[in-house]
Amino acid sequence: MHDHGYIMESDEESLRLDLKTDEKAVQKQAAWAGIKPGMRVADLACGSGKTTFCLQKLVRPDGEVVGVDCSEKRLIYARRHFSGAGIKFIRRDISMPLDDLGKFDLIWVRFILEYNRSKSFDIVKNISGILKPGGILCLIDLDYNCLRHFGHSKRVERTICGIMSALEKDADFDPYAGIKLYSYLYDLGYQDIDVDISPHHLIFGRLKEKDAYNWTMKVEVAARNSGYGFEEYAGDYKKFFEELESFFADPRRFTYTPLISCRGRKPNRCL
Repeated sequence: MHDHGYIMESDEESLRLDLKTDEKAVQKQAAWAGIKPGMRVADLACGSGKTTFCLQKLVRPDGEVVGVDCSEKRLIYARRHFSGAGIKFIRRDISMPLDDLGKFDLIWVRFILEYNRSKSFDIVKNISGILKPGGILCLIDLDYNCLRHFGHSKRVERTICGIMSALEKDADFDPYAGIKLYSYLYDLGYQDIDVDISPHHLIFGRLKEKDAYNWTMKVEVAARNSGYGFEEYAGDYKKFFEELESFFADPRRFTYTPLISCRGRKPNRCL
């Protein structure tokens, strides 16, 4: 994904992305963005391909969705589970020239800029080049990612903040990607810009199996490999994991992450 490597990389990452993708939520977001039947759509950083599949349902019968990802592992999963008429999966680095993909009516960029803190604006500027004049660019990402919890100990809170700071510094991760999206479209001269904010992770009461799996993977992969020293636990990652696991298992716990969606229309002449 970037010079530091994808921080969530694991053998189970395609499955995690598949399970955590809510088809109804994707379709609602896409309808808000302005997707229509017959459009040619790019799903950039498509991951497991599930989102690509959801978008393809909305451009039927004559539209096409091209899922683009830099991970061959993810694309193998996508082709195995979500291939079909009107869908293509192509391997590309979206920070590099993409002109060979052709032009699109709508470009969908969801949950990727957060992994590219230092070059997110350059990525948006690059992908804007394959959008038709008058086409729609929709950017969707999280804000305060992994940082909004209530009911945990001060020790857990300090550790989570430390982990996220380490990921910002050493893995080019951006916990505050969402708040920047509007400025990207504004600075590129996009028109008819609109913004929507809604909860993404919203966890209270009994912990659902899907949420338990998603957060366990986040902690076991990203947190463990963040380079953070877990000083609050005398360097013992396992003790941190056990306390965080206990926190998430408690139905009193409350966790949410704001999801910011930003759409804009490309003018005839763009910066």
